[in-house]
Amino acid sequence: MSVTRISNKSLDKILSGEIKENVTCILKFYSNDCHMCHALSDYYTDISKEDKYKDLHFLACNVADCPDIEKKLNFNGVPTIFVIHTSVGNRRPSLRLLPEPEEPNQKTWYKVGDIKKFINKEAL
Repeated sequence: MSVTRISNKSLDKILSGEIKENVTCILKFYSNDCHMCHALSDYYTDISKEDKYKDLHFLACNVADCPDIEKKLNFNGVPTIFVIHTSVGNRRPSLRLLPEPEEPNQKTWYKVGDIKKFINKEAL
């Protein structure tokens, strides 16, 4: 599956629990001004196309479209990646934040192996 860019309105629907299907999303927040976000983009797209992750929805959201999102979801800076399990029944969506890397990649911040390990643990 490829990466879908989502708007603030779509993100609000996911976070508010309006999505009633049992769906798991991998959500990357980025900024147009972030060189690491741009460098990570192709790797993130490549991960999204792996057969192992075919049932996951890979999303990308520009923080400029969601002015208060960092405060709302309690993160600081981009790139930032979450796993989101949408609501099922009366349960609210659950979010898991990929921790900051102990040794960040100087070009992409996150390493591909760390992203995959996080997805395998939190999404599969």
